[in-house]
Amino acid sequence: MNKPSPALNRRSFLTAGAASVALAAAGAAPATRGAESESGRIVTPPPGKRLLLACKLGMIASEAAGRKLTVVERLRMAAEAGFDGVDFDQAGEYTPEQARDAVRQSGVFVHNAINHAHWEKRLTSASAEDRARSRANIEHCLRVSHAAGGSGVLIVLGKGDDGPAEVIEERCRQELKQLLPLAASLGQPILIENVWNQMFYQHDGPPDQSPDQFIKFVDTLRSPWIGMYFDIGNHWKYAQPADWIRAFGHRCVKLDVKGFSRTRNKFVDITAPDDDLPWDQVRKALEDIGYCGWATAEVGGGDVKRLTQVREQMQKAFGL
Repeated sequence: MNKPSPALNRRSFLTAGAASVALAAAGAAPATRGAESESGRIVTPPPGKRLLLACKLGMIASEAAGRKLTVVERLRMAAEAGFDGVDFDQAGEYTPEQARDAVRQSGVFVHNAINHAHWEKRLTSASAEDRARSRANIEHCLRVSHAAGGSGVLIVLGKGDDGPAEVIEERCRQELKQLLPLAASLGQPILIENVWNQMFYQHDGPPDQSPDQFIKFVDTLRSPWIGMYFDIGNHWKYAQPADWIRAFGHRCVKLDVKGFSRTRNKFVDITAPDDDLPWDQVRKALEDIGYCGWATAEVGGGDVKRLTQVREQMQKAFGL
C-alpha cells in the first residue's frame, strides 16, 4: 500500500474478458484448496510451500460484461489464475460472516484483511474521535481475518504530518496497546506496512536509509502480536530491500510485492524490463532469515489473464 492516489492507480481494474465471466458464472472449480466448501470443513492453502503467492481482492475485477461479480466469483478467479490465496483488502465492505461464507463457498483461502479507511481515520490523528474510529476499523479487520481463516491484518499507522514524530508515535502506541487483547484472543497479528506516509523514513532523503526507526517502534510495543508487513517495492526508492529484510528478521511476517524503477521513479510491473529492483538480493535475504509465508501482489489487476500474468511475474521474481 502507498499514499492514496498512487495506490488507487496501481489497483485500477482492467476490463475482464467474457471467458473469465463464463467460467466464474459456471462455478469453475478453483485449484486445490483443501476440503469442499459446501461441507463446512476448513479451507486451507496448498501444503508444503515455503512461499505462498496471493493477490489483493481489490486487484480482481469486480465487473465483467456489464455484470457485477460476486465476491465468491472473484475469489475463484484468483484461484483460476494460480494464486494460493487472497488478501481481503476490502474488508470494510464485508461482515465477518460474509467473509467466512465466501471462503467456504469459493474454496479459496484468505490469509489477511485490510480496511483502506486507515488512510482517513488514522491512529496518528490529533482527534480522539478519529483514533477511536481507526481502532474500530482495525478491530473489524481482526474479526474478518479470523472468520475467514486468515493470519493477520495489515495497517497503515497514519501520516507523519499529523504532528511531531514523538507525539504521533506515542498516539499509535497507546491505540495499539488497546488492540492487543483482541488480536491475541483471535490469533491475528497486527502488521505495520512501510508506506509513503512520511513516518520512520525521510521522504526526500537518500536511497540508503536504515530501517532502524521501524524496528525501534515495533520493539517498543514488546508484543508478539505486532510485526511488519514489508512492502518490497515501496522502499526500493529509499533503501536496499534485502538489507531491510535481514534487519527485520522475525519481525517480517508478510510481504507485499510490486515493481519499482529507480531510473524512472515510478512503480512498474514486477520483473518488467524497467523494474530495477534487485530481486536476486531479495531472494537471498529471505533465505537468510528463513522466511516462510505469504507474498501478496499489489499492482494493477483485472481478469484471469492479467492475474495469471502477475502470478507468473511473481514466480520469476522469487525464482519459483
